[in-house]
Amino acid sequence: MGLFRRNAKDGAEDRTPDEATDAVDDLAVEPAPGDGATKRDGRGPWDSADQAGERPRVDLGALLVPGVEGMELRMEIDKATEVVSAVNVSLAGSSLQLQAYAAPRTEGIWDEIREEIAASVVQQGGSVDDLPGPFGRELLARMPVRTNEGRTGHRPVRFVGVDGPRWFVRGVITGRAAVEPEAASVLEDLLADVVVVRDADARAPRDLLPLQLPGRVIGGPQETVAEADELEFDPLTRGPEITETR
Repeated sequence: MGLFRRNAKDGAEDRTPDEATDAVDDLAVEPAPGDGATKRDGRGPWDSADQAGERPRVDLGALLVPGVEGMELRMEIDKATEVVSAVNVSLAGSSLQLQAYAAPRTEGIWDEIREEIAASVVQQGGSVDDLPGPFGRELLARMPVRTNEGRTGHRPVRFVGVDGPRWFVRGVITGRAAVEPEAASVLEDLLADVVVVRDADARAPRDLLPLQLPGRVIGGPQETVAEADELEFDPLTRGPEITETR
């Protein structure tokens, strides 16, 4: 489930050139670390300007993802655009999908996006609760699915969002971690140690921040640059995979 863009009724197509320019991130002055709509509370996800510790992380472009023993990492590629659109981490029967987006300098977008996701879930025949979580407000959705017996069941899905300085990270948790606290804690700790690298390009709010296939590991005693299948630090049991999404 993607993030939803504002449609024409919001005036996006009626803006003057100057107004359209104002809608894109103004990067003339770089914000100081911690500026913007950031939820810190002593834990990540971290901005690249933060002191996030020396834990080894796999460089995926906009996201530096910490390695956890036994996890599998899969990159999702949009078939239409051939752009890497998401990172999917699988671990012990649970999955965490990560995406990073551009956001305004002075305000967060999770509250608005959360409402849109909730409305979409209900429209698809599911139900959703807006609950407090370790990263602030989150959604616990029950998505309709067809069982092997042909009956209609429901699959629990957690939607987690974190607003940072000019970026927003969305996590989608499925599997055991969506309903079992013990299983959830492993993926929550991983998400809390992700580092977001916001590039210097002007981007409209909700534009995907660019991801890339894994090619190096950052942190630890020294930074290592290597091919994806030759990483010196490799916690991935099967290595990176690529899937196409429509």
